[in-house]
Amino acid sequence: MKNHTLLSAVSPTKTRTVLSATLLGLSAGALAQTPASNPHLEELIVTSSRIEMPLRQVGTSVSVVTAQEIEQRGFATLSDVLRAQPAVAVSSNGGAGHITSLRIRGEESFRTRLYIDGIDVSDASATQSAPRFDHLMSSGIYRVEILRGPQGMMYGADAGGIVNFTTAAPTDGLSGSLNAEGGRYGTRQMGGQVAGGNETIEVSLSASDFETDGFNVRDFDTTLRDDDGYDNTTFHGRLRWNISENMGLEVVARDVEGDTAFDSCSTVDEFLPTDDCDSEYEQTAYRVAADLQHGSLSHELSYNFSDSNTDFYSAGARAYGSEGEVERITYIGSFSGSDTLKLVYGAELLNEQLDDSGTDVDRDQEGYFLEYQGGFDDTLFISAGVRYDDNDDFGTHTTYRVSGAYLVDIDAGELKFKATYGTGFRAPSLYEVSYNGGPFAYPPASGLELEEEESEGFDIGVVLATTDGLYLEANYFNQSVSDEIYFDLVDYSGYLQGNGDVESSGIELIGEALLPMGLSLTGNYTYNDTENSEDDTRVLRPEHLANLGINWRGLNEKLVLGLNVRLSHEAVDVDGSELDDYEVLDLNASYELYEGLQVYGRIENLLDEDYQEVRSYNTSGAAGYAGIRYRF
Repeated sequence: MKNHTLLSAVSPTKTRTVLSATLLGLSAGALAQTPASNPHLEELIVTSSRIEMPLRQVGTSVSVVTAQEIEQRGFATLSDVLRAQPAVAVSSNGGAGHITSLRIRGEESFRTRLYIDGIDVSDASATQSAPRFDHLMSSGIYRVEILRGPQGMMYGADAGGIVNFTTAAPTDGLSGSLNAEGGRYGTRQMGGQVAGGNETIEVSLSASDFETDGFNVRDFDTTLRDDDGYDNTTFHGRLRWNISENMGLEVVARDVEGDTAFDSCSTVDEFLPTDDCDSEYEQTAYRVAADLQHGSLSHELSYNFSDSNTDFYSAGARAYGSEGEVERITYIGSFSGSDTLKLVYGAELLNEQLDDSGTDVDRDQEGYFLEYQGGFDDTLFISAGVRYDDNDDFGTHTTYRVSGAYLVDIDAGELKFKATYGTGFRAPSLYEVSYNGGPFAYPPASGLELEEEESEGFDIGVVLATTDGLYLEANYFNQSVSDEIYFDLVDYSGYLQGNGDVESSGIELIGEALLPMGLSLTGNYTYNDTENSEDDTRVLRPEHLANLGINWRGLNEKLVLGLNVRLSHEAVDVDGSELDDYEVLDLNASYELYEGLQVYGRIENLLDEDYQEVRSYNTSGAAGYAGIRYRF
């Protein structure tokens, strides 16, 4: 949970030893503190079952990143914020704005659903309908919940899980903030938020503008040796009308524009290789929702639409482009028979469209779901759910999820034992199907009729949360995807399908503690063993991920200092060669000059670690950034 990092620059074997000692140290340090309530298990979680539940009752594995953590770490992109979370691996093809993949417990980004204030921001114009993590900035984001593994039955999600971002909710009165920062690589960022309202109308608006000259992305670009920069402009707004005490209407709208310079493409006229390449991306999305609370019943009906456009340019000439649309109508209802008995149910109608000049296709999918939630003596909480989906092209599928949490009171707090089993499926994307049936595919991919992927997985874990601020969690997970769809990287013939299962299993260790003199310590370690259908290690998936962070608040909490280390070991590239092991150290600081006015700064990759997350793609060297923030 929270902002976890592991300070270690040692071998993977020593890393596990260091973490064990660290977690023991967390316990010893935290037990010396003056008793105070531990907020973790009482924290309200929405992502697991689409309605609020205290974490103590949740059997699934959920991580939370708060606004304070996002602000303190200071990273411009949300993918860099998420890197510090347990079982989350991120690889980038060249920094901000370049292709970024986020893998939860070893699964690809396109097997993960992403929501921002309830908006499904999947990009249907991409090769797989998937979130575009490369265009997500941290400005304006208030909270993140990450549901890990194939437990997203309520969403129709697959093996990766759910990532749920929320912005600051509108409140009574008027409030807001302004910030500006700059730093290495010609990086400049400005942002602002304003919120206000009364008992009837509540409004919030945010905007950010980010620019960076970047660095030379490809290590083989020895001709131009140009900087491959990125520009991003994001607008986001929420409006809520409280029609009555029990009824409301909400509108959320979002627009993102990103312009990325990159290397390695071909000229339009002669198809010659060039490193003068550029892509322009825009996504416009909105959601309209009406909700009603009537006694023990609640209802929400929403309409979600997003339109994504990507255009690619080579040496200044447009090479190609694509457009995708996602349209979703969702009803969610719940019945509360008592404090410990609930039914959550709903239905969804999804339509996806893809137009890439050569292809113009669309597809519908209907989904219906029901989950039972029960509690017994405030110690045992169980849930059992089922979902039925009917896809236009790939027929009907039924998926399940069962979970349980068992609480034991101890002198210092509570122990929670938890377990979850879930299944999922993913229909081949519109692009995958169209490519294999198009002019660019050839045997063995051409004409291959792809089938849907199916996934299943379970995890078991134990949590210790004490009244003096100590939080420890350990999980074992095991999951698999059957009939995996993948692109042929040997002959480049198109999309192929594996005959067996691809598997991912491992252990997550998580810890957080309050220490004397204003110090706090957070840490996590993930061991992830992955295998493809031929029993080879799956590419770009580190076997060892670890983070450790130590933070200090002093001078009446006006000064905040943080030191965080991220470790990644034993990943392989697409050709089977070993990728760099690396340890990256980040430093951040902030100081409140007077109420509402704060100066801050950070140094990313403090020790100037030289490494690549994807073969031939460079990463940032040591880079310092500084800024100022004003709240009112």
